[in-house]
Amino acid sequence: MPKLTIDGREIEVEAGTTIIQAADQLGIEIPRFCYHERLAIAGNCRMCLVEVEKMPKPVASCAQPVGEGMVVKTNTAVVRKARQGVMEFLLINHPLDCPICDQGGECDLQDQAMAYGSDRGRCQEGKRAVPDKDYGPLVQTMMTRCIQCTRCIRFISEVAGTPVLGGLGRGEHLEIGRYVNAAVSSELSGNLIDLCPVGALTNKPASYTYRAWELKKTESIDAMDGLGASIRVDTRGNEVIRVLPRVNEDVNEEWLSDRSRFAVDGLKRQRLDRPYVRKDGKLQPASWAEAFAAIAARIKGLDGSKIAAIAGDQADAEAMVALKDLMALLGSPNLDCRQDGAKLDPAVRASYLFNSTAAGIEEADALLLIGTNPRKESPVLNARIRKRWSKGGFKVARIGHKSDLTYKYEHLGASATVLKDIADGKHPFFEVLKAAAKPALIIGQGALAADDGAAILGLARKLADAAGLVKDGWNGFNVLHTAAARVGGLDLGFVPGTGGRDTAAIVDGAAKGDISVVFLLGADEIDVKGLGSAFVVYQGSHGDAGAHRADVVLPGAAYTEKNATYVNTEGRAQQTKLAVFPPGEAKEDWRIIRALSETLGKLLPYDSLKAVRERLTKVSPVFAAIGEVTAAPWGAAFGTDGTPSDRSLVSGIDNFYMTDPISRASKTMAECTAAFGGGCNHKKTGTHG
Repeated sequence: MPKLTIDGREIEVEAGTTIIQAADQLGIEIPRFCYHERLAIAGNCRMCLVEVEKMPKPVASCAQPVGEGMVVKTNTAVVRKARQGVMEFLLINHPLDCPICDQGGECDLQDQAMAYGSDRGRCQEGKRAVPDKDYGPLVQTMMTRCIQCTRCIRFISEVAGTPVLGGLGRGEHLEIGRYVNAAVSSELSGNLIDLCPVGALTNKPASYTYRAWELKKTESIDAMDGLGASIRVDTRGNEVIRVLPRVNEDVNEEWLSDRSRFAVDGLKRQRLDRPYVRKDGKLQPASWAEAFAAIAARIKGLDGSKIAAIAGDQADAEAMVALKDLMALLGSPNLDCRQDGAKLDPAVRASYLFNSTAAGIEEADALLLIGTNPRKESPVLNARIRKRWSKGGFKVARIGHKSDLTYKYEHLGASATVLKDIADGKHPFFEVLKAAAKPALIIGQGALAADDGAAILGLARKLADAAGLVKDGWNGFNVLHTAAARVGGLDLGFVPGTGGRDTAAIVDGAAKGDISVVFLLGADEIDVKGLGSAFVVYQGSHGDAGAHRADVVLPGAAYTEKNATYVNTEGRAQQTKLAVFPPGEAKEDWRIIRALSETLGKLLPYDSLKAVRERLTKVSPVFAAIGEVTAAPWGAAFGTDGTPSDRSLVSGIDNFYMTDPISRASKTMAECTAAFGGGCNHKKTGTHG
């Protein structure tokens, strides 16, 4: 490992490390525009020039590998003059529109111009103007501001895997643009805004609506998919203005999907802000006392077997444990958190987790995708898979519909019977998995949410054992969840008790009159029209399908409006933080259930968030280890024996941009659906193989 000296401080680094990386390790700041630690080195902005002894002129520290005994100086007169010269060139054509630019206050060029810019310009020629490009409904362009750092090109090609951007022209005529006017339709396109060091790419839906210093920043967790990315919620007053990713190497690195980032306008549309009770066939505004009284009157004297509860995809753990306890006091075993009907086995934790972990999937050397489209279901995780594929030595195969996943894979067919052949060792890919040092499979909800889902889960278990997917220090059996609430619900045991009904049986029982009262905790993805004449209590944040069918509506809080616990697809318990208060009379969900229990005469034994969380940890120790993944033991059998049908294993998500009440209420997501057709349905261009 070579040793070098930077500004008089000695450091030993790994071979191949560049000077800028070594300086970062020492905490020595070197300005940069084109360099980004997660992208390939371009070396084209020259802002990171440093002086190296025995070299005749300043060198670009981002592209210069360290050498043994190298002596580097980052703050000499020569270095400062060189950087000032670079800055002068960068500002020759840059418009002086900082007072109106959305990047003002968060602009790298603005910051560096303060350090290295001059108080006057020497260029007398006219400034160059570049026409703006149409990048779709999410990314606003102002290409005259562009300094050609090429970060956007490298991200969209390397990380997102949709190479539609490139440099067109040469010299002063160079422009960043789209190849043959291809749409920038990546599910990760919003990250271009974060990467752009100037105001060339900005947030289109929120354009000219905020200034960075006006916003209050709250660190939280995303609940728009099952990955649980670390986010920062920026608010002004009681309104969410934007959501940005936070760095979390274990989960999302520093990326965020477009739905998680841009669906925030749905948080203020179609909101439930007061209780409602159905009278004379119409929902009428009511007080909390009236709403609770209506529920109590309907439940009074009712046998527990006639009461049921279903938890939705964004229900938090505190609300689910409170509702589960209330159902137990009411004597009802009819509850389920799997509103899509996925045949997951709650008794064996390893059977429903992404056991490799998001970061761990980068260690795999063979992968089988079963009934999943990770590009739609978890774009940030899909970028991890692509990152591993880009390094080589990684064979990927897929059972399901053929589509562009941004990396090459072997398509084995769409039928579930292909999985049986592999599990029985009758398919060539079985040998690929068996020969791999760290083989893995990912099974999606589309494979499990059917009558033969338990048989498919059993086949996946059989394959994992036969091909050696589970061994010392490695578990390659992975279930990819699309719902933020699903793993937490399974950990809490929010599933049918002895003799209880699951989601399908609850709906069927309601249609036949066997179920008289149904609690929907944010459950909108079920067949609400099939609930017959049952009395429906809907508790949620938006006036979606469940609220339209309800007899009583209880207004709850969205994930940005409460301190709540979620467990992601890896089994990692994480907590959101209250960024804004719920609108109107809406309350945190567990508080509503606690208040209702008092009216029903079934008082729950906790009345504070601390007490509810203590109850969570008693139900499952997972909730005591916030931010950590506890490996689930492997051994107990799960799934069922049997031959699956010959159905096609398709993804459970048709439209990436609209999957839940928040995104369905979002005007921005509606525009994306119109522009991109739901995501992943991209037309081929000359840039695609």
